[in-house]
Amino acid sequence: MRWLIADSVWWGGRLRSRVALRVGENGIAKPVPGELAPVAGTRRFRGTLLPGLVDAHVHAALVDLTAVRAGGIGSVWDLGGVPKDLEDLAERARQPGTDLPLVRYAGPFLIAPGGYPSDRSWAPAGSWREIRSAADAHEAVAEARSAGASLIKVTAHAGGPLLPQDTLTSLVGAAHASGLEVVVHAEGTGTVAAALDAGAGILAHTPWTERLDDDLVRACAERMRWISTLDIHGWGTPDPAREIAVDNLRRFLGYGGSVRYGTDLGNGPLPAGVNVREIRALQEAGLEPHAVLSAMTESDSSVLSVVDGGLDLDADRFADSLATARAIDGTALPNHC
Repeated sequence: MRWLIADSVWWGGRLRSRVALRVGENGIAKPVPGELAPVAGTRRFRGTLLPGLVDAHVHAALVDLTAVRAGGIGSVWDLGGVPKDLEDLAERARQPGTDLPLVRYAGPFLIAPGGYPSDRSWAPAGSWREIRSAADAHEAVAEARSAGASLIKVTAHAGGPLLPQDTLTSLVGAAHASGLEVVVHAEGTGTVAAALDAGAGILAHTPWTERLDDDLVRACAERMRWISTLDIHGWGTPDPAREIAVDNLRRFLGYGGSVRYGTDLGNGPLPAGVNVREIRALQEAGLEPHAVLSAMTESDSSVLSVVDGGLDLDADRFADSLATARAIDGTALPNHC
């Protein structure tokens, strides 16, 4: 058992004082009253402790993950890559003293024959698998699971070949039967509805190619989570696609939908680590700072974050404050005792 205490702790949707974190043998921290922390052996931090920050959409083959962790991100979801490479990377990230974020991964993109992204130069050989039938779908899911994947990534890109709806539905069903969540890259007319109808639970991006019908947005809010990836549209420069995405997300959230912070890191000039522009775009879509933090954290992670100067929840200063976060694990030493 290890104990950590700081000036404040953000946990469970609120900022608290006089709270300690008790870290179990599994590395998972839980907040408890500060007076329970023993005087001897408790590590003390200035600033704010919080669950480790998560980027729920990266491509490890296209970025330097050591820079991502150095930039404050403690865990990532890799949404499409070479299975063996990801398995090895995730194992390295679990080792004590690592300079990598923890890696949750989906394995290869599962695609229609000739579909996206097999026609893209950035997609490494082995990072996609063509699905030709329901039997293929079941086999692909089983192989991904055996390679350590906890997610399944499927593409539905209207600019190229698409999986037939019955095959997509079979693929989602096989994943769910194996206890795996399905993330769909839905791009173009009809693809969001196809993902929803197939039973997929997560969209890899906030839809950006068209303003979705309110009924479809409402249905998505009831049954899906969306990963934000708002900053890929213009990378800080005004872009019509960004306006569409923010509008879709604002209505999705208004209907009670749940969003995860994700950047699609590797897609253009995105900053490694915490992306201030992505956070501000989420605020523009209607999230208050506490809700942004909920979208960026998982309370069962073995990684923690600390904001040395203290977390500032003022809406105008919040993004810059959070950008100073750094990731720590159970063996990290505090800056100040």
